[in-house]
Amino acid sequence: MSTESSSTVARVLKPTILILIAIVAISSRLFSIIRFESVIHEFDPWFNYRTTQHLVKNGFYDFWNWFDEKSWYPLGRVVGGTVYPGIMVTSALIHNVLHFFNFPVDIRNVCVFLAPMFSGLTAFSAYLLTKELKDSSAGLLAAAFLGVAPGYISRSVAGSYDNEGIAIFLLVFTFYLWIKAVKTGSAFFGLLTALFYFYMVSAWGGYVFITNLVPLHAFTLLLMGRFSNRLYVSYSTFYAIGTLLSMQIPFVGFQPTRTSEHMAALGVFGLIQLYAFAELVRGYIPPKQFKTLLKGGVAAVAVISAVGLTLLSFSGVIAPFTGRFYSLYDTGYAKIHIPIIASVSEHQPTAWTSFFFDLQMLIFLFPAGVYLCFKELKDEHVFIILYSVFASYFAGVMVRLMLTLTPVVCVSAAIAYSTLLDTYLETSEHVLASTNSAIVATPAPAVIDTPTVAIPEAKAAGKKAAAKAAAAAAAAAKSNEADAKTHAKSISAASGEKKRFPIFNLDSRLLVILQLTWFLFMFAWHCTYVTSGSYSSPSIVLASRQHDGSQMIIDDFREAYYWLRKNTKEDAKVMSWWDYGYQMAGMANVTTLVDNNTWNNTHIATVGKAMSTSEEVSYKVLRQHDVDYVLILFGGVIGYSGDDINKFLWMIRIAEGVYPNDVKETNFFTPRGEYKVDHDATKTMRESLMYKMSYYRFAELYGGGNAVDHVRNARMPAEGPTLSVLEEAYTTENWLVRIYKVKDLDNLGRDLKDSTAFDKGRVRKVSSLKKK
Repeated sequence: MSTESSSTVARVLKPTILILIAIVAISSRLFSIIRFESVIHEFDPWFNYRTTQHLVKNGFYDFWNWFDEKSWYPLGRVVGGTVYPGIMVTSALIHNVLHFFNFPVDIRNVCVFLAPMFSGLTAFSAYLLTKELKDSSAGLLAAAFLGVAPGYISRSVAGSYDNEGIAIFLLVFTFYLWIKAVKTGSAFFGLLTALFYFYMVSAWGGYVFITNLVPLHAFTLLLMGRFSNRLYVSYSTFYAIGTLLSMQIPFVGFQPTRTSEHMAALGVFGLIQLYAFAELVRGYIPPKQFKTLLKGGVAAVAVISAVGLTLLSFSGVIAPFTGRFYSLYDTGYAKIHIPIIASVSEHQPTAWTSFFFDLQMLIFLFPAGVYLCFKELKDEHVFIILYSVFASYFAGVMVRLMLTLTPVVCVSAAIAYSTLLDTYLETSEHVLASTNSAIVATPAPAVIDTPTVAIPEAKAAGKKAAAKAAAAAAAAAKSNEADAKTHAKSISAASGEKKRFPIFNLDSRLLVILQLTWFLFMFAWHCTYVTSGSYSSPSIVLASRQHDGSQMIIDDFREAYYWLRKNTKEDAKVMSWWDYGYQMAGMANVTTLVDNNTWNNTHIATVGKAMSTSEEVSYKVLRQHDVDYVLILFGGVIGYSGDDINKFLWMIRIAEGVYPNDVKETNFFTPRGEYKVDHDATKTMRESLMYKMSYYRFAELYGGGNAVDHVRNARMPAEGPTLSVLEEAYTTENWLVRIYKVKDLDNLGRDLKDSTAFDKGRVRKVSSLKKK
């Protein structure tokens, strides 16, 4: 096939393959829709969905100024100033465009399918980025890898309406635009980088990764002596415009100029300006004077910067690093100082098995791709190396940040895999022919004859003439050797071929290619298995297998929220742990005390205090906050390990941090240091409100005998706890969600405990009289 025909076929195949990759990426994220229904998953997405509904219904201006009185009661929340609005605005814009063209799509379906749709764009972005690093073949592999990698699918399945659903596309595409800007030195690409950086800032708090990685790349190039006008134009354009645009997001505000996390970008911007000024001055003064001026200038700038940064930090103009930042460098910091952060499962350090689970064979190809980048070491390869190092570290200290590692793993693995295919698919005859033709076509340099120096027999010349002749002969020999080396280099440059060792045997090449194909097959199988089995189950609808193998659907969450929506007043206040706040507000339309925003640690600690203290203490907290109902999760019946008893220690720790005199963690452990809920449970544990709500009437399920908690494998006492300040309002079919109503004050002014005991005694007396 001619070269022209091959290029035509390639131009047709590449977009076709990319479209197929996008279709596969979208399809692999639809398991949850096929198995269950079109529903929003998890917890955080419910707040995003609720705010998107408000945006579509009331418009952008009202959304921007919305004060949500149904959350964080009695404090409330200014929504427009405390959210990253990118995902809401994107969904609303798509919804309005579809309706403009008379496609009556519900906003819920737009939200459900948003992340899968953006996964196709993310695959295309990976193609563009990898193409800039190697070639289009590696780009297609990177797109295919990222399209189905479980590390990315975990946060982008249908129904996972979270910020990461669009943020990873923006992350990869912004990096592609940055590489393009550095390679071309184009202010236009620098502007595009700034615009997509602004979009990223509006979508996800992880934009700080871009804010620090891009200036780190620019700084590294300066240290490597690779400063150029291209770097100056691209970074200056990106930083100036990107920073100004990011400050338009109310939740960000002046953080780019007043927080420590953003100071590196500002410092590199100033350094690049000084470096460019120094290069300009170099051309106008003598080298000796320039050297003296440079030493003095560097010393002055260093002293002024250090003093200024110190003064601004101590005066409070520049805020110190946040606790979340410190938790990335000290994995034990959050557990000691900020337990609310450590209590989140996705903030825990990553297990080694998770890397293979989420990346499979890519984790082995990843170092090989980084090594190949080291061999080339162009400006763009330096960026990938830096990205690989820092993303690997952050993914190791926090499970959630596996998401930022996955793109660079796919890109690096694609480079390594593509290089292997290039080596074993290329025929050895072609390599030899191209090398031989280059040797024949390149004329050899003229051989310089070694001048023969005649040594006269006259004794007058003597030893002096002989020494001169020997020196001339040695110089001529060195000149010939240098010419030979130059000739060898010219052959290599003319042929355009690097020194390689072609694979002659067809069976050797075929064996390696078959192995590589088998690895691809196993990778696709693993990704499909993990996606369908682990990442496609909505948290609000649970599925399990019965003894006969049939599937059992557990829909207790929606059952409980539906009961709250239909059986409580519109202004009812419901207290629960913060995990369920977003879901309750979105599905039950009730007022909550705390939710997943976790912006007020004291308010969350107050809820923890109410859960972990006795009924008398808890009732005061409930009354002070006008609580009507209390909702808890209890998995002891069906074996659901994510219930509130398993989370109870975190409630205790957070409450102890604010109320150390009322709550002490040590009181909940036995003398042997065990966390028990059975006969060996401590008195403090048995008297806590959480314990009583969880195991109230639990023994009745076992006919009054010893009940068994299937989560903790504990045999409970035959006589369970009693409640005085609460009364059971509703318990779902599988006992997963339990709702209690807070009792009003006694009409006769009695203590609720005495009132309850009196009522129980009267009930017993009446029942005994009826029997007589």
